[in-house]
Amino acid sequence: MNRYRVVFVLNLLFFQAAFAQIAQPNAAGVSMGHLHYFVDDVEANLDFWVALGGTAVGSPIGEIVKMPGVLILISEIESKSESSVIDHVAFRVESLDDVAARGFELEMVEAFPGIASIYTPSGDRVELFEEGTATNVGFDAESATAEPSAGRHNRALVGSLDSHHLHFYLPEDQVVAARDWYVEQFAAVPGMRWRYDAADLPGMNLNFSATDSQLSQTSGQSVDHVGFEIQNLEAFCESLEAAGIEFDQPFRRVSPTFAVAILTDPWGTTLELSEGLTEF
Repeated sequence: MNRYRVVFVLNLLFFQAAFAQIAQPNAAGVSMGHLHYFVDDVEANLDFWVALGGTAVGSPIGEIVKMPGVLILISEIESKSESSVIDHVAFRVESLDDVAARGFELEMVEAFPGIASIYTPSGDRVELFEEGTATNVGFDAESATAEPSAGRHNRALVGSLDSHHLHFYLPEDQVVAARDWYVEQFAAVPGMRWRYDAADLPGMNLNFSATDSQLSQTSGQSVDHVGFEIQNLEAFCESLEAAGIEFDQPFRRVSPTFAVAILTDPWGTTLELSEGLTEF
């Protein structure tokens, strides 16, 4: 296990009791779990996420911030500064004025009222959609019998903050293939979020866009990997292997209540599959 994975596993073992923000899984037992950021200034990045509305859980070896629908893991590890296939994560907010009042500098999109970007101290973009103003928040599922949680994007925001989407940028001829891969492997709900091909998981909508740029894989970048929480992970990994999926690190039980496996999707996103984040 390399040094990045050691830090991640130690964080998880130390903080299993804190993981209560993860959404209830879909019928296949899958939900959004976490985003893991590698940064050179942990305190500054921790303050950023807490100011946005998260709840911090401290540790001698790393930090975790609980956000609605997703956990933000922050580790002090040197990372690359290249653009990767993951462009940004997005949240719905009650008020952009309130976000600005908390000290964030908003980068507005003049053509689209109610949409703004802010940047973490490590330079990663976070997109914000203001409730009642932004008009491209909704998700149109392909099936009327889709997972019930996929309808949350078309309902009013509950509270002042909620997770919305994770945006991938890929070669144009790979956009639909990537969307369909997440649908097939993780039972995500296919559909459209505004003009973007999308696949919805409880806790996060996955959006896919075309780009002509050559983008790097996520491993070693500031957003190093994406985590999915999986019920009955061992059997789930067996089904992925039967479908021809190769693991970077196969299923392993770290403790009686926690297990993990690591793979990379065909486009370079490292995925950390875990079981046990919601047991406490």
